[in-house]
Amino acid sequence: MNSRQTPTPSAPRSDTRSWLRDHSELGVSVMLFALGVLVLTDALTMDVDIAQRGPVGPTTVPIVVGIGLLVIAALLAFDVMRGGQGEAEGGEDIDLSEPSDWRTVLLLGGVFLGFAVLIDPVGFPVSGTLLFWGAAYALGSRHPQRDPLIAAVLSVATYYIFNNLLGVPLPGGPLMGVL
Repeated sequence: MNSRQTPTPSAPRSDTRSWLRDHSELGVSVMLFALGVLVLTDALTMDVDIAQRGPVGPTTVPIVVGIGLLVIAALLAFDVMRGGQGEAEGGEDIDLSEPSDWRTVLLLGGVFLGFAVLIDPVGFPVSGTLLFWGAAYALGSRHPQRDPLIAAVLSVATYYIFNNLLGVPLPGGPLMGVL
């Protein structure tokens, strides 16, 4: 009998998954690289006035940021390939043995999507109220009288601060004349 075992057909797949799991930080490196390329492409194709004053123009900061992203992506990939790994989350309020709470994540995603869809037709005060109330509900608050009131106060206060005090116009919607 031959003492050597022949690998099963599923062995390469498991080895690939194991390698990817051990080098998962490469995904962050790839994302940083793509973001750096995007920033550099946008900065280098930007239409700028040739008659600028001084050596620093509007493309300087985006070019520096894009190059920085590329350098960080390369350094991170190099570190991961040499065996470096990030430390696991060690916060005192996080139980790493528990699975992710996808219900909360999906509820929050739906609330943000609803806010983005509703902000133009109904304005910030109404859509912001729904955003704050929905986020509170998704994160576990179950006070049907208090939560909508707090959400409305936060939304209207945010609208007034940005629109009137900071000069950042937000869509008022149909309640613009009432508020």
